[in-house]
Formats: sequence, structure tokens, C-alpha cells
Amino acid sequence: MSDVGTGIFESVDDVVEQLAGTGYLASNSVATTVFLADRLGKPLLVEGPAGVGKTELAKAVATVAEARLVRLQCYEGIDEARALYEWNHAKQLLRITAGRDETWDEARTDIFSEEFLLPRPLLTAISGDEPTVLLIDETDKADVEVEGLLLEVLSDFQVTVPELGTVSASRRPFAVLTSNATRELSEALRRRCLFLHIDFPDPELEQRILRLKVPGLDEALASSVVELVGALRGMGLRKSPSVAETIDWARTLLALGADTLDEDVVRDSLGVVLKHQDDVRRAAEKLVVP
Repeated sequence: MSDVGTGIFESVDDVVEQLAGTGYLASNSVATTVFLADRLGKPLLVEGPAGVGKTELAKAVATVAEARLVRLQCYEGIDEARALYEWNHAKQLLRITAGRDETWDEARTDIFSEEFLLPRPLLTAISGDEPTVLLIDETDKADVEVEGLLLEVLSDFQVTVPELGTVSASRRPFAVLTSNATRELSEALRRRCLFLHIDFPDPELEQRILRLKVPGLDEALASSVVELVGALRGMGLRKSPSVAETIDWARTLLALGADTLDEDVVRDSLGVVLKHQDDVRRAAEKLVVP
């Protein structure tokens, strides 16, 4: 496999245009980093608060590329068997039982073959010939040891299976790692990636997102929603509202038939954008509705 990019995008402007076609509105900095990751064939590490569109970015790229999306959802305790591969032990046992007259060397050659291998997301992503987007989601939730499993994959896009040898990608996947920065990722992992930080969008972009995602939303109401969400984010809450929650709030207001944001509507619907009672209480005390 040559050391080249995946060839999805022609330019930064092309990234903006094609992602917008999927419903993902990318800032210039996001589009530039996505273009470079594509052109250089480098994994893309995307950090930022929950709900700002990190996972959706990978999905949008997969849609543009008409590629399969292979997702490794990380969590505490995930191990090699869930990330890379494992052997189908039940099938191996049946094979050994069926060949009772064979020597162990004869049986071993057979049972440690691809027929008995269960590929997990990392191996799946590099073993296919079709266009692929590999999404390693919430990498920071996995244990530090799991990062070691990722290094070979992200460096050379290959996986070593001791019983079979090295499986190398014939077609490089577009790899996206996301992190909410709940713990610091290793320098070795960061070195293998291009880095992108996605923060909450500026008011103008967030209004564009609202108008795209919530058809029928009045422009003045969209502006009021974005202004109030920005005020909530500035309160140092336990969990600041995400873009997804801004969209949910706008949809809620439409469902309620609200033409404007008044104090009663805001206080009655705060549970849509805030997920902790102490945040709701603080917002109710401090929020000034225009």
C-alpha cells in the first residue's frame, strides 16, 4: 500500500461544499484539517466537548465518500478481543472434535486460519477493499493499554495476528478518533494523528445549523435560542448545552407553538438543554430572558 491519502476531497472548499451536502456545516478550520487528513493519509484526532459534532463529522465523511463506516465504540475495560479480533472457540472445538484421528499439528494448522477468525472493528477496517471510514469513538474512555493496540494500526494500517502473520490494508481507511478529553491521550498516539479541536460554534454558524436542522424555525427565534444557549454556556454549568441540545430546544419550541422566547417558556423547557438539577436551578436563578 502506497503512502498516499484516501483521495476523497479535491480542496478545502470541496470539503466545505460536500460536507454541507450531507447536512454538516464545517468551519474553515475544520474543513482544512479534514482536507489535510485526507490528502496526507493521516488519522484525524478530534477533541472537544460532547455534542459538538465530532462523531457526526466521521459519519459525514463516510457519506461523502460512499464508504462503509466501521465504528469502534470505546469504553472502560475494552480489550483486544473487542477491538482487534478473537478466535471462534466454539467452532474451533467442533473442528477438533470432528478430526479426532488427526495430530495436534494437523489440527492447529486448520483451526488457526481465517475461517475461525472473528474480526472486530480495527481488523475489519483494514481488511476490506472497499472505501472505509474507521471511527474510533470516545478514545479517552478506553484504558491506556488500549492505545498500544491502536499504534500499529494508525502507524502502518496493519494488524499482526501471531497465528496468521501481518494483515495490511490494501486500501487505506480514513481514520477518525474522537475524544472528550476526560483523560490525556498518550504522546505516541497523538504523534500519529493530525489534531483538530472542535468547540461550540460561533453564534452565526450555530444559527445556520439551526435553520438547516430545524426547517420552519423563524430567524428571530433562532437568534434568541442561540443567544440564550450562549448565556447558559457562560455560566460554568456542570454540563454546558451541546449543539445537539440547541437543536432539540429549537424543535421543542416549535412543538410548543412558541413564536418567541418568554420567561415561562424558557423555564418550563430548560430540561431539554440542561441535564442536571443543579444546572437547572442555577440557570433559573441567573438567566435573563430578553
